[in-house]
Amino acid sequence: MKILIQNGRVIDPASGTDTVADVAIAAGRIIAVGTLPADFSPNRTVNATGCWVLPGLVDLAVRLREPGQEHAQMLETEMAAAAAGGVTSLVCPPDTDPVLDEPGLVDMLKFRAEKLHQARVFPLGALTRGLQGEVLTEMVELTESGCVGFGQAEVPIVNTQVLQRALQYAATFGYSVWLRPQDHWLGKGVAASGPLATRLGLSGVPAAAEVIALHTLFELLRGVSRSTDGQHVRVHLCRISSAAGLELVRRAKADGLPVTCDVSVHNLHLTDIDIGYFDSRLRLQPPVRQQADRAALRQGLADGTIDALVSDHNPVSADAKTLPFAEAEPGATAVELLLGLACKWAEQDGVPLVRAIQALTQGPAHVLGARLGTLQASLGRIAVGGVADLCIINPHRHWRVEGEALHSQGKHTPFEGHEMPVSVHTTLVGGQFAFEAAAERRH
Repeated sequence: MKILIQNGRVIDPASGTDTVADVAIAAGRIIAVGTLPADFSPNRTVNATGCWVLPGLVDLAVRLREPGQEHAQMLETEMAAAAAGGVTSLVCPPDTDPVLDEPGLVDMLKFRAEKLHQARVFPLGALTRGLQGEVLTEMVELTESGCVGFGQAEVPIVNTQVLQRALQYAATFGYSVWLRPQDHWLGKGVAASGPLATRLGLSGVPAAAEVIALHTLFELLRGVSRSTDGQHVRVHLCRISSAAGLELVRRAKADGLPVTCDVSVHNLHLTDIDIGYFDSRLRLQPPVRQQADRAALRQGLADGTIDALVSDHNPVSADAKTLPFAEAEPGATAVELLLGLACKWAEQDGVPLVRAIQALTQGPAHVLGARLGTLQASLGRIAVGGVADLCIINPHRHWRVEGEALHSQGKHTPFEGHEMPVSVHTTLVGGQFAFEAAAERRH
């Protein structure tokens, strides 16, 4: 199909483009931005006057709940939610049921996702079998099945020797390791340590849980570099949550360690005060922390210390969420809110719009890096000859978050009732329409 996106404001942080132009698409690829080929005759024209035309968003933390909940058609609903949020590429953590530690499970997930044509799915393989932290998985086979990296999701590796061996093995083959830094023993609480957790009688997770894990990891990284003749393993730190942890990441980057990191929209906008009277929608991992931590994270994202902003989308059923705070399953639906919350942060802090978009496109695409294969040159950017993964945004249509109106099966979000400053008009994946907003939707 030949598609013409007409008269939109094309914003591409990767190339520095910010101009009103037409975009021509044919055979799933962008063939022109600006001046169109003389013989181009579109099958369909999208009027993008007054809208932004952005690279498709890349979200590094989206749980699809599959394999494990095929009977509930979770994959279909969560992929639809991603497309409705302008997300055209997403990374799925390995803590599915069963865990993504076998090539067949990865093959099945990718096959089912590709049939839906709503977003590109990049699975993370389990770093250890069953996420038990004891035996390394067959990383070569998992990579051949399509895994872009290896991680432990929310399960820390208690045995430091196992973590060291995992890093050494990954360095040998050039694999990336994705870890959420949290000490096993200090990270068992349900809220951030502080006056509020104490007052509510909730078990706390101190910032030291993140700091200790980061110190350990960075020392191991330095040792691995020495023991493998300078070969590096690239480590991506998932969902940094504290000011102290962020400062360690900043120093590690300054020292030249091969690390990247992301932050979730929850930690970017919320603090422990928002828990109020045991609001289980704020039962999250990592927990939202104090105002000083939030301020540091917002600054770190603005100055580029933090490479990407993620939704940390984790749809939780009503039965698992409507429980006492400490017993409720952690997680919230957020993939449809990712762009709106990024734009809200930029508005509130006076951050240039292009930086907010970069944290959702070029930044996360860079984290994925060489494992993108032929997509590496075009994912997260608008490039002539590149794949036509695009989202068209209406910056004039605000909408109020109502959990029951979201596409995801998870209806619980701490942003219930918040107003989003922009809405998704159209999402294209590989030149195919993955989402189109109904005219009456979200006024």
